[in-house]
Amino acid sequence: MNDKVCFVGASGFVGTRLIGITKDEFSIKNFDKQQSHFFPEITEIGDVRKPESLDAALAGFDTVVLLAAEHRDDVSPTSLYYDVNVQGTRNVLAAMDKNGVKNIIFTSSVAVYGLNKTNPDESHPHDPFNHYGKSKWQAEEVLREWFNQAPEERSLTILRPTVIFGERNRGNVYNLLKQIAGGKFAMVGAGTNYKSMAYVGNIVEFIKYKMQNVKTGCEVYNYVDKPDLNMNQLVSEVEKSLNKKIPSVHLPYPLGMLGGYCFDVLSKITGKKYAISSVRVKKFCATTQFDATKVHSCGFVAPYSLSQGLDRTLQYEFVHDKKDDITFVTE
Repeated sequence: MNDKVCFVGASGFVGTRLIGITKDEFSIKNFDKQQSHFFPEITEIGDVRKPESLDAALAGFDTVVLLAAEHRDDVSPTSLYYDVNVQGTRNVLAAMDKNGVKNIIFTSSVAVYGLNKTNPDESHPHDPFNHYGKSKWQAEEVLREWFNQAPEERSLTILRPTVIFGERNRGNVYNLLKQIAGGKFAMVGAGTNYKSMAYVGNIVEFIKYKMQNVKTGCEVYNYVDKPDLNMNQLVSEVEKSLNKKIPSVHLPYPLGMLGGYCFDVLSKITGKKYAISSVRVKKFCATTQFDATKVHSCGFVAPYSLSQGLDRTLQYEFVHDKKDDITFVTE
């Protein structure tokens, strides 16, 4: 087993959970531009945009797990997506080569497929609609080029998760769950559009599984917890978990988009960022289903069902008293 692993960019939401379940089994370092709230003792401050710090950081390691990314909807300037996600990947690979590191696990995204595709599997053509998706695809291309230079001795795993949710996350799913739980939720459209989702507790267990089973070769995996829920079913899951009836209000799609555009204008005028935008309304109403047959037939068994992940998240966020106020913004 390759047991010396450098996590690049693990101070955030997914990385924190990943360190928590792997630190006793592997020798781990976290290289991140932000200090870790929970694991400062194994964290080295550095930036993937600065090759010189990476060169020293990767000395002596067997495997890299590359989590670092610019991923929010509203990153400005947009060149940051490419500086971090693409050039940062190049810098990591260059540092790996200098240190003889031959194994990498990379977190990409289903954003490489674009919106409203019909249940794409890993061989589906790429068609990203935003800079995040485009930069992730370009990073994948850089990784494949690196792997093809020495395929007989390198290991590359590309993981394409759908939207990830879980305890402490303050991304789009949290905002949605908070609105539903608080009874301040308006369904845009009929609510019959399906959403592929992934619970963070399962994502990190799959990454750990790949860390435990490093093999030469290149593998790409979509990650989704099945079966998918449509928006009406998601509301029902929240009702069941919180044992409360959620008021149901449906808005026509054009009206919802109009509201999103109004918040876009307001954001430009005030310089503030709002939970509602035209991009988020568009994403909310889109069908985002992805095929995850490969990941669930490779020998990995997810420890939690989607319903259990939702229930654990809802209970933590809206029912139980919290020990601290540490959260992570991911979208």
